Amino acid sequence: MANHDKLTDQERQTALSDLAGWALLADRDAISRRFVFGDFNEAFGFMTRVALEAEKRDHHPEWSNVYRTVDIVLTSHDVTGLSHRDVTLAKAINAIADGSN
Repeated sequence: MANHDKLTDQERQTALSDLAGWALLADRDAISRRFVFGDFNEAFGFMTRVALEAEKRDHHPEWSNVYRTVDIVLTSHDVTGLSHRDVTLAKAINAIADGSN
């Protein structure tokens, strides 16, 4: 399956089992995760690292930041749903949050 194709139900289940902290949204074909940091500086630094990674991949998250909390939603607008691009970006975001990227 191509990177830009919408995930099948089986692919979606398999992908989520490998994505710590991410969950399907109830109201749309997307995944989300909340990240909580020690303070705003840590949260903003994380967002900066994610932004650089997202730009390299030409795949950008929907997100919001309030003080030390960052909420991220991933979906592929070109296929109107969850794709492999979302899964690979979610894995990269987890690596950034874990400090391994």
